Amino acid sequence: MPPALMGHASMPGVSASHRPQEATDVRREAAAPKKEPPVCPTDHEAQVPRALTPKDKRSLDYVWRSGVAGGMAGCAAKSVVAPLDRVKILFQSHNPQFVKYTGSWYGVGEAMKVIYRQDGPLGLFRGHSATLLRIFPYAAIKFLAYEQIRAVVIPSRDKETPFRRLISGSMAGVTSVFFTYPLEVIRVRLAFETRKENRSTMRSICKQIYHEHQTQKPRAPADVAGPASTAGRSAATTVAAAAAPLAPRHGLANFYRGFSPTLLGMLPYAGMSFLTHDTTGDLLRHPKIAHYTTLPMPDNLPAGKPAPLRSWAELFAGGVAGLVSQTASYPLEVIRRRMQVGGAVGDGHRLRIRETAGIIMRERGLRGFFVGLTIGYAKVVPMAAAAFYTYERLKTLLGI
Repeated sequence: MPPALMGHASMPGVSASHRPQEATDVRREAAAPKKEPPVCPTDHEAQVPRALTPKDKRSLDYVWRSGVAGGMAGCAAKSVVAPLDRVKILFQSHNPQFVKYTGSWYGVGEAMKVIYRQDGPLGLFRGHSATLLRIFPYAAIKFLAYEQIRAVVIPSRDKETPFRRLISGSMAGVTSVFFTYPLEVIRVRLAFETRKENRSTMRSICKQIYHEHQTQKPRAPADVAGPASTAGRSAATTVAAAAAPLAPRHGLANFYRGFSPTLLGMLPYAGMSFLTHDTTGDLLRHPKIAHYTTLPMPDNLPAGKPAPLRSWAELFAGGVAGLVSQTASYPLEVIRRRMQVGGAVGDGHRLRIRETAGIIMRERGLRGFFVGLTIGYAKVVPMAAAAFYTYERLKTLLGI
């Protein structure tokens, strides 16, 4: 049999005219560059290649970008919940005019109506200017510190554990609150006032806090007739002298009322907030549901960053983070509020954590440590959602 016929016999059912075309296709496939699989299931195949070099988190460019993103995120979040924040402060600090409204959502509405009738819409935002002055540097430092501390504590993906995330968030929260706490005290004092006439300005509040010791000196009882009056004055003098070291100190120290419980409360609050947000984000990026929860990879996204979440998923992750962190830290927050307004009510004695907790326990029992918690949930959940959403979107916009 001729060789040509033997070739046909060895490939039954295949025409010789097809062979050149098949060889050409094979050569084209070998010459064409292979496409990498998409990082995210929602990536488009024709997408422009992204930057392959990760951002240096210690560079000045990264620092200012993350700081601006964090500060703007904090301002956006606080503006969303400013009215509820005002009411919550009045409840937590046991303001005499609003004690009767605590304990129910109906009371929250009534308290807001009272504020609206007295001061108008701006009354619901009283102290908000001080809030923004404080929250921008606070949030900027917190998010910036978290990125920097996280880069040190979690240098690589294989070392990323829940404990390391918790430590990174806690240390970031402590760093931010240390630098911005005096502005928090001023804001609480402004929000605590409910009088309609002769309201304090920010300047007068600062002077009042600074000089509070002048009106809080221990006093001896009034003279009484009889031979025991001298002994009474002597005993009172002795008591006053013994109490003098315990009297509130004046000056800048007054701007750090309640600082100890703030530090203690920030450990679980910031730590649980970042931990819960990052963990929830990981769960939402699971391959089985990533198609529904993530967006296509932006062109300017640095290498190593996970796919950005869709708006609803990012808001959900932030809301869960706010819920968990608020529950973990709320009792210490109540103690902090009572200590912060210590110079505005009572005899001005600077209370310690245990002493303040004892007063709350005697007044309302264990429930006293959770006064306003429902408002806390209604405030912190949307606030955390807005903060994380704004921060993540601004990071993507700024290319970090």
